[in-house]
Amino acid sequence: MVVDLCEKMNIKDEKFGNILLAVTEAVNNAIEHGNKNSPEKDVQVSYQSSPEQITFTVADQGHGFDLKLVPDPTQPESKDPEAGRGIFVMKHLADKMEFNGNKVLLSFNLN
Repeated sequence: MVVDLCEKMNIKDEKFGNILLAVTEAVNNAIEHGNKNSPEKDVQVSYQSSPEQITFTVADQGHGFDLKLVPDPTQPESKDPEAGRGIFVMKHLADKMEFNGNKVLLSFNLN
């Protein structure tokens, strides 16, 4: 879906790479952390676009989480260097990232 949409909207390579990686991380986090790898649970991906911006929403069937409790993987005191890495990546690739319960919104400026 992301590839087809970016091609249709003629999104350039660098921005395309950022979008694809961030949305992939969001979906992977939704499967692993939100849905606890349960094959009975779904992940929904939707988007809204304009000529200036595209926003993806990734929703799982989990209960959400407290972003403040997610460790910063760049800090040396982090006990698990894997913990928080996906959120770190999404935050740095998207122009805006929001969490709302069991949903993450990733916005990308297109200008």
